[in-house]
Amino acid sequence: MMSKPDQIPVSACAFSTADEDRLIENEFHDLVNGYLNSNHRKKVEIIERAYRFAKKAHDGIRRRSGEPYILHPIAVAKIVSREIGLGSTSICAALLHDVVEDTEYTVEDIERLFGKKIAQIVDGLTKISGGIFGDKASVQAENFRKLLLTMSDDIRVVLIKMADRLHNMRTLGSMAPNKQYKIAGETLYIYAPLAHRLGLFSIKTELEDLSFKYEHPTEYARISDLIRQSEERRDAVYNDFSQPIKESLDKMGFKYEAKARLKSVYSIWRKMETKHVPFEEVYDLYAMRIIFDCEDQSAEKALCWQIYSAITDLYRLHPDRTRDWISVPKANGYQALHLTVMGPDGNWIEVQIRSRRMDEIAEKGFAAHWRYKIGGESDEESELNVWLRTIKDILEDPNPSAIDFLDTLKLNLFASEIVVFTPTGELITLPAGSTVLDMAYALHSHLGNKCIAGKVNHKLVPLSQRLASGDQVEVLTSQSQTPKPEWMAFLATAKARTRLRAALRRLQQPLIDKGKQIFEEFMADKQVNATNEIITKMMAFYHVSTREQLYLRLGDGSISLDGYILKESPKADKSLLSKIFRIPGIKKSQDQPSAPAPGSINMKETYMLHCGEKDQNFVFPSCCRPIPGDDVMGFVNDIGQVEVHSLSCPKAQVLKAGYGGRIIATKWEVIQQDFRAELHIEGIDRHGILQELCQLISTNLNINIRSLDITAEHEVFECRLTVLVRDTSTVTDLCNKVKKIKGVKNAVRVS
Repeated sequence: MMSKPDQIPVSACAFSTADEDRLIENEFHDLVNGYLNSNHRKKVEIIERAYRFAKKAHDGIRRRSGEPYILHPIAVAKIVSREIGLGSTSICAALLHDVVEDTEYTVEDIERLFGKKIAQIVDGLTKISGGIFGDKASVQAENFRKLLLTMSDDIRVVLIKMADRLHNMRTLGSMAPNKQYKIAGETLYIYAPLAHRLGLFSIKTELEDLSFKYEHPTEYARISDLIRQSEERRDAVYNDFSQPIKESLDKMGFKYEAKARLKSVYSIWRKMETKHVPFEEVYDLYAMRIIFDCEDQSAEKALCWQIYSAITDLYRLHPDRTRDWISVPKANGYQALHLTVMGPDGNWIEVQIRSRRMDEIAEKGFAAHWRYKIGGESDEESELNVWLRTIKDILEDPNPSAIDFLDTLKLNLFASEIVVFTPTGELITLPAGSTVLDMAYALHSHLGNKCIAGKVNHKLVPLSQRLASGDQVEVLTSQSQTPKPEWMAFLATAKARTRLRAALRRLQQPLIDKGKQIFEEFMADKQVNATNEIITKMMAFYHVSTREQLYLRLGDGSISLDGYILKESPKADKSLLSKIFRIPGIKKSQDQPSAPAPGSINMKETYMLHCGEKDQNFVFPSCCRPIPGDDVMGFVNDIGQVEVHSLSCPKAQVLKAGYGGRIIATKWEVIQQDFRAELHIEGIDRHGILQELCQLISTNLNINIRSLDITAEHEVFECRLTVLVRDTSTVTDLCNKVKKIKGVKNAVRVS
C-alpha cells in the first residue's frame, strides 16, 4: 500500500477521537440529507454500507492538512451528489474511490460487497489514480489514455474524478509549493477544459479560479478586492437595468428567477491580460441571467423568444452579439439564448435566457441530461457519444509524445464550435478554425486522404479554406491524391490530425523501419543501451518530436549518426539524466549560466534565484522572459539546469501538466542585473510627444531604452518600447508616469 502525497502518518497529529468521530458522522449525515432531498430513487442502505466500509478501510490515515482521510471521500461524494447531480451508485463509488489504491482491499472485494457496477467504476478510478500525470511523460500520456478510455465505458468515472480534483483544489493549501504549482497547472491545462467540454460550467469556473489563486496569489487577491470595492456601484447599475425587464416579465405572467452572473476572477484577469486593459475598463463584469419555469419542454423555445422580444422593446440590441444555442445546442449540451443590449450606463450588458431544465444542464452538465431524457437516447447524449468516438480516434495514435498528445487533445477540449452543412443538408459540428480538409476527415478517413479541394457555398476553394458557421461544404476527391505532411499545418481538429498522422505513417513505414535498423546498429556498435533518456536527447538534438520522426529522418538519409559520440556523464543527476551527447569541437560558452551541482536541488523546498554580475543559478528559456517580481516557477531541464518560466507562459502550462515531477517552487533572491521588459503605449498623436516620452524614460527616470517602434495614423499613435529594468515595480512606476504625459491614453507591459 502506497500513501498519497496528501497523506501523513496518524502519529503526526494530536487529536480528540470523540470530537473527530462526531465531525465525521455529521459530515456523512449532511451527505445523506442532501441525497434524500434530490430526485433520485432513495437507496440509503447501500450508501451507509459503503461509508462504514470506507471509514474502516481508511482508519488511521490522515491527509496532509491533519484531518482524517475519510473526510475526503465524503466531500467528494457530496460534490458528486449536490454539484453534479449523480445518484446512489456514483455516491458509493465516490466513498470507495481510494479504497483499492490505498488499502489491502481489492476490486473483487468491492464487487462481492457492493455489486459489479460500483466495482467497475471504482476500478476505473483506481486505474487513473494519482492524477493524470506522473513524473515521466510516457506515464502521463498513458494515464490520460486510461482516463479517456474509461470515459467511453462509463462517463460517471470521469465525473467522479472531476469531483475528486475539485476537492483536492479546495484543500490545496496544505501541499508544498512545488506540488501546488504542479496540481494547479494540470488542473488549468486539462481538468478545467475537460469540465467545460462535459458541460460542468460551475465546476470549470471554480477550478480556474482556484488554479489562478495558487499560481498568482497577489493578482487574485487584488482583483478580488477590486470586485468587492465595486460591488455597491455594480449592484446599483444592475438594479437600474433589470427593474424594467422584471416589470415587463411580471405583466406577461412569467414565473422566473433573475440574477446577475458575475464574471469569475480568472476570466477578468484573462481579459485584462489579453486586451491590455485595467480592471476599471472591463465593462462586462456581469451578465443578467433569466431562468424561467416551464413544464412543457416543447414550449421552451417560444418562451425564450418572447422574453427576448420583451427585452429588445426596452433596450437597444447589439446586432452582432445574439447567440441562439436553443436551435443548435453546443456540443456539450449547453442550451440558452444570449443577447447583448445597451444598458443605462452606456455599456453593453449580456442577457442569458434559459429554462429551469436548461439551467440545470448548464450547471451540472451531462449528468442532468439523464434526468430529462424523453424515451431512448436524447440528442445531447448523441452529441456526447460523437465526442467520445472522436476521443477514441485520438487514442488510436500509438506513439505520440506526452506533450504532443496533450496538445492534440486540447484542440478538442478548448474548441469553440461552428456548424456547417453537407450538400444533402446533414449538420456537422466542427471546432472554430476548421478547414475543408477537417470537414473531409470528419466525414471519413478515405475522403480526407483523397481530398483535393472543396466547394464552399458552390464556390471552388482549396483544402486550407477556413469554414464559417452556416457554410455548405462539398468535398472533392481524386484517386491519385496521397496525404501530404504539409497538410498538418492547416488542420484544426484532433481527429483529422490523428488520421493524417496514421495515413502518413503507413506511407512512411518502410523508411521508418530502415531508420530504426540504422539506429539499433549504431547503438550496438557503441555498446550502449538505448534508454528513453538517450532517445529523448537525440530527438531534442535533431529537433524532432517523436521517435518515429527520428527513425524516418535516419531512413531517408536527411540526418546521420556518424561522428557523434555517446558518452557517460559521471556528474549527471541520475534521476534526470543518465547519458548525454557530447559533440566534438563544441565548447560551452564562458558566459552561459552553469547548471546547479548534481543533487543540490531539493524539489520540495523553494529554490532561491540568484543573479549576480558574473553568475546566475538559472537560465531563461526561449518562450518567455520574466523579470524579478513576476510570478515564476522553475523547471529542471534535461541537463540539470533550472529554467525560469513565467507562470502565465503557455509552455509553462504544458510543463506543469506534462512534467509535474520536475517543477520546483522558486523565489527571486539576489538580483544584480537588468532585464528586458516590453511596453505597449497608445494615445492621441501630437507634435513633440515622442521627445517627451524619451526624455522621461532616459533622462528623468534613467532607464535604458533598447528599442522603440512608434507609428501614427489618423491622429492616433501606437508605440512598442523595450527597456532594461531591475524588477516589476520599476515597470509599474514607468507605466504610471508615462500615462501622465498629455495625450497618452494607456501604457501597459506586454507579457
